[in-house]
Amino acid sequence: MKRLFAALRRDWKSHLGTLLMVLVIFAGAQAWQTRHVPSGLAPDFALTLIQPDGSHTDTTLATWRTAHPGQPVALHVWADWCPICRTEEHSVTRLSRDHPVLTVAMQSGPADKVRKVLVQRQLPWATAVDPRSEIARALGVASVPAFMVVDAHGRLRTPTAGYTSELGMRLRLLWARFF
Repeated sequence: MKRLFAALRRDWKSHLGTLLMVLVIFAGAQAWQTRHVPSGLAPDFALTLIQPDGSHTDTTLATWRTAHPGQPVALHVWADWCPICRTEEHSVTRLSRDHPVLTVAMQSGPADKVRKVLVQRQLPWATAVDPRSEIARALGVASVPAFMVVDAHGRLRTPTAGYTSELGMRLRLLWARFF
């Protein structure tokens, strides 16, 4: 064990270079995956919203955001058939207890099917139904899961594609609040 630590101390510069290279590759992959996310103001779109109580509401993103004035809101795009999305479900649920979260069920069927999935998995989310990926396309999302923040001024911020940890989601909301 001492030899391992001695080798790490001796070769720390090469390990730092490897870590830097991994971070650059990861950042490049994220930039490529989110390249179609529009910069600037979030697009407004009509949506059918399923409330946690199972009721349906027709609204728009802008109208939904007015219920949360002066604070950033999270947008989480998911699909019922996506295994990585299932991994994120508990993180999104915990996040929704502290922050406004709008989820978008992409290619998961009509509202009744999405409602059944939400009930079956006990997901207390406000969910927009997006059976033909129209909302996802407007947001520049081509794969799920995707996570982004709409800041208090209506700008899309910090988009990510693929798994996002709960800490990563919370840090993105914090970043959008203060910067």
